[in-house]
Amino acid sequence: MIERRTVFKAALAAGAAMLAAACSSEAGGNAKPEGSGGEGEASAPPIAKITAEPAVDAKDASVVTPVVVKVADGKLTEVKVTGDSGKDVKGELSPDGLTWKASEVLGYGKTYTYAAKATGSDNKPAELKGTFTTVKPAKEVRATLNPADDAEVGVAMPISVKFASPVKDKAAAEKALKVTTDKDVEGSWGWLSESQVDWRPKEYWPANITVNVEAKLYGVALGGGAYGKADVTTKFKIGRNQVVKVNTPDHTMKVYRGGAESASYPCSNGLDGDVQRNTPNGTFIVMTKEPTARFDNARYGYTNVNKKWACRISNNGEYIHENQDNASNIGKANTSHGCVNLLEADAKKYFDSAMIGDPVEITGSKLGSPTKSDVKNWFYDWKSWKALSAIK
Repeated sequence: MIERRTVFKAALAAGAAMLAAACSSEAGGNAKPEGSGGEGEASAPPIAKITAEPAVDAKDASVVTPVVVKVADGKLTEVKVTGDSGKDVKGELSPDGLTWKASEVLGYGKTYTYAAKATGSDNKPAELKGTFTTVKPAKEVRATLNPADDAEVGVAMPISVKFASPVKDKAAAEKALKVTTDKDVEGSWGWLSESQVDWRPKEYWPANITVNVEAKLYGVALGGGAYGKADVTTKFKIGRNQVVKVNTPDHTMKVYRGGAESASYPCSNGLDGDVQRNTPNGTFIVMTKEPTARFDNARYGYTNVNKKWACRISNNGEYIHENQDNASNIGKANTSHGCVNLLEADAKKYFDSAMIGDPVEITGSKLGSPTKSDVKNWFYDWKSWKALSAIK
């Protein structure tokens, strides 16, 4: 009896083992119920891909190229670009949710942080995090514009951009400058020094037009590690057309309005017998109007001489002004030290009619145009003027 029971228990044990084997997988792993999903499916990365320009970890990024965040295979749900100060950069998400674009420029030498989120076409969330830094100039160069806002000037007035430091990359600076008018005007920029570039029309400006100038210099690399400090703009008006003409041997100054002679005044110009005292040839412009001006020239023995109704036409010292002390020569002989002398009443009439930027054309002298004047735009013929542009 004992032996029979033992054999029976052994048989039961063997049957249980066979049943267990029948329930195990062929490879020996754990079987999973149908439809439960596998580990590979659960760990698949989100399909949405977020990218940004500048890229994460970018260095020396431009401050004026707009920051752009994009997503592929999904839609952006949140975008923040935050500066060092904690202030978010302003921007706008496109209606289709695919692109976010900044609407403001960045600061020099700053670090910005991305925090962007999107939902993919697979309904899974995606994120973009990281930072980038903007370019840090070795020097920030300020520029000024002339004429100033709302000025009214004469038809020979140049537009002048002056930089606080010499500009190495003149072409880059010039490309950032734009002139627009309400009437087509042909003109060109010309560099008069390492830190000054002027724009003048081919011919005198048309009368009574408005001129807009934009100098988009912020973020512009000016060379040598220098960048533009700020954008500057101006809007001014060209006034009536008035031109002064002086042929020095004639001892007469004529004024033309709209092409017709409007006034004629006897004058005395620079002494004919001394070329260095001649009133120089060239097309000048009225630079300043001074009810009283002081004249000093130790070389010729006079100092602290005051004259009325003075219109400066050159920074070499040439004016159109009253000189009643020279009345006996006015209209008869050239005896001045280079200025155009008028009788007091005539000087007042001309002074009242003059405008900054009016052209003054002087001919007949033995002395050529001054070379050191910083307002010498009209001393160049058109071909020579265009050659002063840095953009060829």
